[in-house]
Amino acid sequence: MNFSPAPGLRTIRPVVQALFRAVTGFLFACHGAASLFGVFGGAHGGGTVPALQWPGWWAAVIELSGGVLVALGLFTRTAAVICSGSMAYAYFSVHQPHALFPIDNGGEPAVMFCWAFLLIACLGPGAYAVGARARTGPATTVEDDTRPVPTP
Repeated sequence: MNFSPAPGLRTIRPVVQALFRAVTGFLFACHGAASLFGVFGGAHGGGTVPALQWPGWWAAVIELSGGVLVALGLFTRTAAVICSGSMAYAYFSVHQPHALFPIDNGGEPAVMFCWAFLLIACLGPGAYAVGARARTGPATTVEDDTRPVPTP
């Protein structure tokens, strides 16, 4: 008998990956909506970010648009790289100067979003992505596209 959980995990992986993508994108879009429109408590506890102000307004635009694109699975990898980069910039320009570690400088959300979006960019959108409907041909997963690495 084979007691390995691998076959079951392979079948559920695209669904879990899609749920992770959708939830991460939705939460990121909520941050952008809070900063731009003052919903969900507004930017930093109230109000909105002034239009065209660097970097706050531009970060909010990236959060809202990038979060929506990632949540829907449309241009997922590109949007996720941009979102990841914006969170890396936010961490190193806003949080890191106050203290070295995220737990000390309040940068945990920026770090978590940065790494989550980098993971989404590397793994792809998973199942139920709007972008998959626009593509022609079968979707490939990491397992389908494995090739031996040439050795020198």
